[in-house]
Amino acid sequence: MAETAVLILSELTANACVHARVPRGRHVRTRCLLFAGRLRIEVADPSELMPEPRAAGPEDENGRGLALVAALADDWGTYPRPYGIGKVVWFELKLASAHSAGARFLERAVM
Repeated sequence: MAETAVLILSELTANACVHARVPRGRHVRTRCLLFAGRLRIEVADPSELMPEPRAAGPEDENGRGLALVAALADDWGTYPRPYGIGKVVWFELKLASAHSAGARFLERAVM
């Protein structure tokens, strides 16, 4: 499951860095939460444009990221950032029962 989480996180972080196109000084932030038998990872960026899945053609070099997220995650979505500029794209993965005790979180900025 760790490899899946890292793959999806890298896809969402790359999307935020490539597509957000925001002024210097704004950050992409990630947050990881463990709760109720699930791992939830959020990637926040200052762009207000919500991502839209698209159908990539066989010759396209990009456009498959959100399809990959949808295929690998147990759930995912987006929402506008509360009290601020931008949006959050998140995904969840179900954990094995040994890792689901309590709620914890970790937050990092990607610059």
